Amino acid sequence: MSNPIPAEFVVPPRPPQVRRWHGLRRVLAVRLDAAGDVLMTTPALRALRMTRPERLTLLTSTSGAAVAELLPELDDVIVYDPPWMKALRESVDPVADLAFIERLRAEGFDAAAIFTVNSQSSLPAATLTYLAGIPRRLAHCRENPYGLLTDWVPDPEPDVPLRHEVRRQLDLLAHVGIRATDEHLSLHIPDVASRAIRSRLGRLGIDLRRPWIVVHPGATAPSRRYPVERFGEVLRRLHVRTGWPIILTGSRGERRLVDDVRAAADGLGTSLAGDLDMAEMAALVGVAPLVLTNNSLPAHMAAALGTPVVDLYALTNVQHTPWAVPSRVLSVDVPCKGCRRSECPLGHNRCLHAVDPRDVVDAILELAGETGISTTAGETPRAPALSALSTSPARRPRRAPRGGELAVVR
Repeated sequence: MSNPIPAEFVVPPRPPQVRRWHGLRRVLAVRLDAAGDVLMTTPALRALRMTRPERLTLLTSTSGAAVAELLPELDDVIVYDPPWMKALRESVDPVADLAFIERLRAEGFDAAAIFTVNSQSSLPAATLTYLAGIPRRLAHCRENPYGLLTDWVPDPEPDVPLRHEVRRQLDLLAHVGIRATDEHLSLHIPDVASRAIRSRLGRLGIDLRRPWIVVHPGATAPSRRYPVERFGEVLRRLHVRTGWPIILTGSRGERRLVDDVRAAADGLGTSLAGDLDMAEMAALVGVAPLVLTNNSLPAHMAAALGTPVVDLYALTNVQHTPWAVPSRVLSVDVPCKGCRRSECPLGHNRCLHAVDPRDVVDAILELAGETGISTTAGETPRAPALSALSTSPARRPRRAPRGGELAVVR
């Protein structure tokens, strides 16, 4: 064991180099990630809105824009898929990027708040906003950004315990004097989408006065997908214990996945995969008594809309659990957690695949009981069993906390 470093030789972290923000008219929020990341930024967007700028604009990706249209805090959304993020464009075109910089310059923004996950560098977005002539530029940054940022918060992660993604963005704004009075996620459901979903559920025979469940078996990253056969077992066991109607959701590209889950569940459930736009998906989650999902967009929709959610949570990123909503977070602790990989580099996905389907059903029924959702079977949930795929027990998940604490099963 190495000897501890004497206190007089411990180099303290760099202090933030920031000035208070006030009197800003046109503010640009930069969040170039996926839709779920944008949703987790809504408390920070609301805090920016409370400073009363004339215009609050979100710069986001094609994926993020789909949900950004439902955020009441925003005046405008600008869509940009930059070359430093996961490729969505068929080719990289520097001429188009230079033209986009001039478009930003023409908008006349006073300030840009750049929101990133802890594994991302903010320097490309800082360079973009610098070249666009935006006078105030705020971000976390691990490296010294020098003139690229006017307001620099040295990134403490991963050298210190990770904060929840929501807390990270709120903390960033707090450094320039902007604090949130409401830390819940937000999402606006248009009336037309709400009416369409209620009508559709009625045609499917769903009685909104009785329990039913939305199940979302997809995720953009393979490492965050619970296995098809295990999803099927969950649905079969849930049907035996409750008889609840099951609505399965997914994108157009996930129709085959959803069909495979239904086949593994002996045909249980009704698939709406590929049939709903973003507003209708939000309306469905908003009216549902309970949601079962992988760590994907519906988990954050549920958090924004106050719908209890059971989250089958791969430990690839431990800071994205459901925020401030009744929940259960299911995973199996592994030494390799926090890998941030879209595909398990070790090939076993044990943090997620080792979750026992029986524990998933127990978690659903426990959460239903805590939130006043009745079940038809009065069984007491059994103790978690040792998974056949795991060398450690699949621990019973606990309710995700309200606030910044992470809810990772350990």
